[in-house]
Amino acid sequence: MKQFFQSFYWKLSLVFLLLLIALGIAQVTITFNSSMQFVRQADQKLNLNLAENMAGEFQLEMGDSLDISRIKSSIHDMMVVNPRIEIYLLDHQGKILAYFVEKGHEVLADSVEVGPINEFLSNRDSELILGQDPRNPDGQKPISVARLDIGQPQSGYVYIILGGEAYDSALSMLENSYFLQTSIQIFVIILLVTGIVGLILFGFLTRRLRRMTSIIEEFDRGDLDKRVPVNSHDEIGRLAESFNSMADTLQENVKELKKTDKLRRELIANVSHDLRSPLASIQGYLETILLKESQLSEDKRKEYLDIILKNTLGLRELVEELFELSKLDTKQVEPDIEPFSISDLVQDVVLKFEPRAEEKEIDMRPDGPSSLPLVKGDIAMIERVLSNLIENAIQYSNEGGSIKVLLNKNESSVKVQVLDTGPGIAEEDLPYIFDRFYRAEKSRSKSKGGTGLGLAIAKKMMELHGKEIQVKNREQQGTVFSFNLDVA
Repeated sequence: MKQFFQSFYWKLSLVFLLLLIALGIAQVTITFNSSMQFVRQADQKLNLNLAENMAGEFQLEMGDSLDISRIKSSIHDMMVVNPRIEIYLLDHQGKILAYFVEKGHEVLADSVEVGPINEFLSNRDSELILGQDPRNPDGQKPISVARLDIGQPQSGYVYIILGGEAYDSALSMLENSYFLQTSIQIFVIILLVTGIVGLILFGFLTRRLRRMTSIIEEFDRGDLDKRVPVNSHDEIGRLAESFNSMADTLQENVKELKKTDKLRRELIANVSHDLRSPLASIQGYLETILLKESQLSEDKRKEYLDIILKNTLGLRELVEELFELSKLDTKQVEPDIEPFSISDLVQDVVLKFEPRAEEKEIDMRPDGPSSLPLVKGDIAMIERVLSNLIENAIQYSNEGGSIKVLLNKNESSVKVQVLDTGPGIAEEDLPYIFDRFYRAEKSRSKSKGGTGLGLAIAKKMMELHGKEIQVKNREQQGTVFSFNLDVA
């Protein structure tokens, strides 16, 4: 129950109901006041000439002097016929000279304001004119006024209050009985009907939010495949689309983190293996030299030292490549872009690896047009990429094979391809060939496969140029690595 009252549906419904009640109270109040205003205005319009008619009749009976006794019977008859009125005779300054009210009621004021009197006489067609009530000097009521010659230097007035105490009682009855009860009944009906319909509509509208909340909670509990169905393009629909997009991004990030964690574990395992083997070899040969120093011949000692040196150089190469790859991963190295001749660079790199190719009787040569445009890039990085690809090709090519470095001009770039006649790469290994320490030939030794970082370094360097290295198997035998360089 506590969770229900804390829900968005309950809060929205409560605000709606409070707003509905406030509007209902305002409607009842405005309607009641308007009705009272209408009753007073109608009463004044109906009795607009009442004071004038009385003044004419009084004038005939009074003659030239104010004789209350002569008009008293006429006033009494009028008040019997119309008990709602109260009659006052005023001088020209508004002072009360005589009054006729219901017996037992006291008049508290000895004069009334003449402003409403003058307004009534000068503008009888105005909507509603209220005058001061002598029995309640702080209150105002509808009036009817006419001039009356009372035998003084200036005329006086017949001042009639149209809503006397009996009229107040009638209004009070109206306020406390039929009208108020009817207004309240109408308000209650509107409140019930609108409230029920509103609550049903709010339940329908918030149902999508509740469903979305349930899916998000399941997603939070680890079900990353959960998605919110998008059935509309309103605000809730756009919210669902945003959540689905965020969920897709999070799921991809989780997959990437898992992949990174797997690579990290593999990296630690591979580094540990690649460090442990040469270190164990170095330790073993050093211990042999120390233990059998007097028994070893000079040639054997030199052989052992050569092996130790080779392992030491291999360790150095591995550590340097690890540092280099770390800098490339963290983008601590930025390429120094400049124009250069790719033909000359390929020629130089091929010449550098010719001795190693000759050891395996591999035919290695560059191939391409005699004239190629300059390309742009970091010449040192591109040289390293070519070196790693050619070294990889030499390692995998069989004796008596061939390696070709092919250059081709495209529309706005030069394509560089390194083709070998090795055994090729298994299709399941192709997606991972650029991963660090990945070796397609799982059983081969490090001495045959290198550090396992060359292709990873080449890929990172080309990514800094905004390019990719592609690899595929040749139709006959071997593989081909390729990349593009923009024309300068």
